[in-house]
Amino acid sequence: MASNEMDTASPKTCQPKEELSRDPLPSAEPATEAEVTKKPLSFYFSFLALNLMVFIISLDATALNIAIPKITNDLHGTTLEAFWTNLSFILALVITQPIYTNVSDVLGRKIPLNIAFLLFFVGSIVFAVANTMPVLLGGRILQGLGGGGLDVLAEVILADLTTLKERPLYLGLFALPMAGGGICGPVIGAALSEFVHWRWIGWINLPISAVGFGLNFFFLRLRPIDQSFRSKLRRLDWMGMLLFAVGSTTFSLPLSWAGSMYPWSSWRTIVPLIFGAIIIVSFGIYEARPVEPIFPYRLFQNITAVTTIIGATIHGIILYSIMLYAPLFFQAVMLQAPFKSAISVLPASVSIIVFSIFSAIAVEVLRRYRWVVISSWVFSAVGIGIGVGTHFTVLTIPMQASLARVDDMGLAAGIIVCFRLFGALIGLAICASVFNNIFEQQIQPLRPLPPSIAVLEDAREAIGFIPALRLVALEPVRLEQITEVYRSSLKAVFLTLSGFGVVGFLTSLFTKELTLESEELGRQQLERPSTQAVSPLASNRVK
Repeated sequence: MASNEMDTASPKTCQPKEELSRDPLPSAEPATEAEVTKKPLSFYFSFLALNLMVFIISLDATALNIAIPKITNDLHGTTLEAFWTNLSFILALVITQPIYTNVSDVLGRKIPLNIAFLLFFVGSIVFAVANTMPVLLGGRILQGLGGGGLDVLAEVILADLTTLKERPLYLGLFALPMAGGGICGPVIGAALSEFVHWRWIGWINLPISAVGFGLNFFFLRLRPIDQSFRSKLRRLDWMGMLLFAVGSTTFSLPLSWAGSMYPWSSWRTIVPLIFGAIIIVSFGIYEARPVEPIFPYRLFQNITAVTTIIGATIHGIILYSIMLYAPLFFQAVMLQAPFKSAISVLPASVSIIVFSIFSAIAVEVLRRYRWVVISSWVFSAVGIGIGVGTHFTVLTIPMQASLARVDDMGLAAGIIVCFRLFGALIGLAICASVFNNIFEQQIQPLRPLPPSIAVLEDAREAIGFIPALRLVALEPVRLEQITEVYRSSLKAVFLTLSGFGVVGFLTSLFTKELTLESEELGRQQLERPSTQAVSPLASNRVK
């Protein structure tokens, strides 16, 4: 198949360069310029619903981190159960997001979207009423199974509703709830766990989810896929979904516990890691066969798409690791309470929002993205916050600009989200290993430790002990020694993330500048009144 890179000087919209005979689904009818410019009221309500979806997932994913020690103490949980409280949520997101993307591309967006809302809603209730750690973990898994759909489908549907030409503007607006949830999450989680009750971390999801579901139900009316439900089911990549779920689970689990629960050299880490890698490779080979594969080969056959996917993965590595370790730095080194540590990271969090919006506006005005992407990686390597914010909005643009088929816009948006979250899992595993190794080296000369902090002789317990560190009665000299061990360990984590920023910069140099002037909407765009009058497709809405 020929490369589908396009000349940046060409004013033409993206057009398919080959006939894909295996895809009998109809392509989207191009919207007229007036229809694109003048949005119906349903568009704005639908866009608000998508923003609420992104906000609630971003909020939920970050609010729990600071509250975990309090939850574990109240429910008499173990260190292992505390470890899995947030990890189970992330793993569920990683595994389900590509599946949601594939299913929505075949069955339509509304069916998987409604399922995602239901799972997240029920999971939040289970979490809020849990009286034991196993029940709470079950709630987190249900939240992850639903949250994976809400997170990825928000960006997929946004790609359906907007053209490539206008997308930078809406991506900039989209960054507000995405980054806002990340900023508010730690503060809200700390405030609720310290001053109210951690159960409200689950309860606050319900009204926001209900409003988002209602807006989607009444206003998100999408163009239909003109096939019977049975024929759609036959097009689903059932074997691919099975291979991906098993392979990604088997591969992700050892990544999540390597260096935290078991050493990298342990058979418990190596065996499932190798087995999972074999299944994932088999999945990649198999994906050449299905009619509607989870990861179509056609999306990965140009250098811009490949470098963007690498960038999205590195973005996930940096973003989620910083969100975890930055508050811990203030708690362990500055000996701040959880709530105050959440306040201390606000300046960096605000910079993420500011630059995510600023970068989208820059692309909107300049109609160029390459140097915005490259410069953002420089900032990621040097200062983290600015670059991380830019990647939220800008990385989606070159990926979608490189596509030969406008119908793939939603699928490409979903794939970017999937790789970002998979990068998060890799980053958390690597950072945990770096932290534990440096902590082990630095704590060695201080042994034997006093009984009150003897638990720190096991580096794997160091993160869990941070909230108690400021409350331990120690001699000032000994306390200073311990905080210096934490400072060195966290510094190593931040330098590791800076190194990933350098890798992102080097790969971004291969990104090509492609045209952004396409004015075609995605295949599952909002129904238009004129379309309903003349198109036979309009008789059936995607449910």
